[in-house]
Order: sequence, then structure tokens, then C-alpha cells
Amino acid sequence: MADTLGLLAESLQLAQELGYEICEEPLGELPGGLCRVGGVDKILLNIGQAPADRLEQVIGILADDSRWTACPVSRLLAQRLQGR
Repeated sequence: MADTLGLLAESLQLAQELGYEICEEPLGELPGGLCRVGGVDKILLNIGQAPADRLEQVIGILADDSRWTACPVSRLLAQRLQGR
């Protein structure tokens, strides 16, 4: 669990560094995801989901954004991003 929370925090920080706006909201049954509002990329996360599920959501979005490779990240996060 500690790895999950640490990776979630690191991935959210990376997303913000890449210019994503993070919105953590109660979304009911919706998982959230990537959207663009007024030219701003936003990552919507369902605060009601488990941290592991939110982490998978963020990693999926970041793995599709090749800019992350130019940023310093932990070895564990890099492995997760490359494995997607």
C-alpha cells in the first residue's frame, strides 16, 4: 500500500509538471480519465476509487505521453510507465 500511495503521489506530481490539471472528485460509478476543457488537459480521478485504481488511471495517461521520458522519475515509476 505504501508503494501505491508513493507512486500515486509521484505520478500526480509528474502529471502536473507535464501541464496536466488534476481534478479529484466524487464521480459515482465513473472511473474518470483524460479530458480537455478550454484547451487545458485535465485528469479526472474518482476520489471514491481505491488508490491503486487511481494510480492505474494516471499511469495509463502518462504512459501515452512520451514527454515523461525527459523528466526525472523513480525507477519504480519508470518501470510501470514503460510496462504499459
